[in-house]
Amino acid sequence: MVNLQKISSELTTLLEEFAQQASLKKDQLFIVGCSTSEVKGQKIGTAGGLEIAEAIYGPLAQFAEKHQLHLAFQGCEHINRGLTMERTTAERYFLEEVSVTPVVKAGGSMSTYAYRQLQDPVVVEEAQGHAGVDIGQTLIGMHLKKVAVPVRTSVKFIGEAVVTVAKTRPKLIGGERAVYKIEE
Repeated sequence: MVNLQKISSELTTLLEEFAQQASLKKDQLFIVGCSTSEVKGQKIGTAGGLEIAEAIYGPLAQFAEKHQLHLAFQGCEHINRGLTMERTTAERYFLEEVSVTPVVKAGGSMSTYAYRQLQDPVVVEEAQGHAGVDIGQTLIGMHLKKVAVPVRTSVKFIGEAVVTVAKTRPKLIGGERAVYKIEE
């Protein structure tokens, strides 16, 4: 049996530790990838559950509100990992809406639950997020800006799922004479 309260608590701790290290800024795009099957200890895409998605959504929504971030929920491979978000977020980042509605068997439980909670949900094909959380090895990297930097926290699992958080930074370009930070 999955302990939903423990899942929420683990995620809250992870997000607090991440925020301390990530230098988040207002209005950044935060990507969420989550296999509720993996949280249950099952193979990704085989045993999803909206009750787990609900336990995960709460801490994410509180985190986003506290740090004034925009959430984007990555769907499963059956919708080409499209991202569910508020229409205002898609418009802010000039992202093109696509015609699909996530459902448990094509989109996954997390994006389906998020779609039902958002005020005016849309799905977009791709985005370049500033940071994100990957619960269950859903491979959110395709939706993060270059260069993604993993952040270590004390939380290594949400339920039974491996969890990774990442922030991004601008590319370092130039050669041996390039200056990356001006010292005063």
